[in-house]
Parts: sequence; structure tokens; C-alpha cells
Amino acid sequence: MVAAYRPSLVICYAPCINHGIKVGMGRTQHEEAKAVECGYWHLWRFNPAEEEAGKNGFHLDSKEPDWSKFQDFIMGEVRYNSLLKTFPAEAKELFAKTEQFAKLRYEGYKKLSEEK
Repeated sequence: MVAAYRPSLVICYAPCINHGIKVGMGRTQHEEAKAVECGYWHLWRFNPAEEEAGKNGFHLDSKEPDWSKFQDFIMGEVRYNSLLKTFPAEAKELFAKTEQFAKLRYEGYKKLSEEK
């Protein structure tokens, strides 16, 4: 039997110097783990071969996020802090919406992973 190789697409959270990570660029892996832990970023994978076999090819690998850490996570990046300093009222509203949309994405991913 010949193995069929298929291309992979990787979509990831990759902090860069423009994010202004306060802990420094040497700690990006730690920052990525925090992004998943607080719900800023979600881990999932999709295998079309499973779907072709009649199974659900979508798998949510993230655990239920600790939403209490979400705002602290975004405050760990200068890009969010500078917005807060420049436009405090607008920033707080946008930060709340950012968390709300992250929760909606997570719930959507949970539903997708439970199908079939």
C-alpha cells in the first residue's frame, strides 16, 4: 500500500516584535501557551480523510479556557497597552468585545467538534 500524503495548512499565533511582548521575544513559546490557556487562541485540527470516511474531521484540542486570564494576557502586549493609554474608554470597550468574540469562537469550535 502506498501512503497518500496530503498538504498541511498551519494557522498559528506567532508573536512578533511588533506585538511588543513585555516579557521579551525570548519567551514567545510561553506567550503562545498563555494565549491558548486564556482563550485568546484555540488549538484545533482538521483531517479531511476522516470526513471522507464519514467521521468528524474537526478536533478541538484546546481545553476550556480560563477566561479570567484573558484581559491580563492582552495587557502583556504593548500594542494593547498603547491603545489603552491613548483611548482608555474605547480600549476597554474593544477589549471586552475581543474577549466576547473569543468566547463565541470557542463555542463554535466546540459545536463543530461534537458533530456527527
